[in-house]
Amino acid sequence: MRPYGALSEADFREACTGCDACTNACPEAIIIRGEGGLPVIDPSLGACTFCNVCIEVCEPGALQSGQPWLWRASADSSCLAQNGVFCRTCEDHCDEGAIRFRLATGGRSTPNIDPDLCVGCGACASACPAGAVRFTQIPQTTETRPC
Repeated sequence: MRPYGALSEADFREACTGCDACTNACPEAIIIRGEGGLPVIDPSLGACTFCNVCIEVCEPGALQSGQPWLWRASADSSCLAQNGVFCRTCEDHCDEGAIRFRLATGGRSTPNIDPDLCVGCGACASACPAGAVRFTQIPQTTETRPC
């Protein structure tokens, strides 16, 4: 996950100098150096508050306001609730109310994450005791209008 405000991957790689300004400025301390020395967000460290500080300090312009944030959470098979252990930690930490649990057979439950409510902040990931939360990019929708 590139920091909030990142240009498309190709444009980001071209513009980012790896200066660490965003890494050093992040008040949540969730931006770290990733592969190739470029910044990434590590949601296991905490939630992004979308404060725009990283964008403000990015002199090369690799981070810009108005960029879509297309990351959404999902739970993998190591989720405690899916394995019969009572846990609702991710739901408790989701300020957006995007996570709800559905009962399943055998005393298990399944976390349902509503992609329309999830903002991809990472609060659920940093709170998850099993490290079961993963993030994927949703396809960017383009609005079409008849000619």
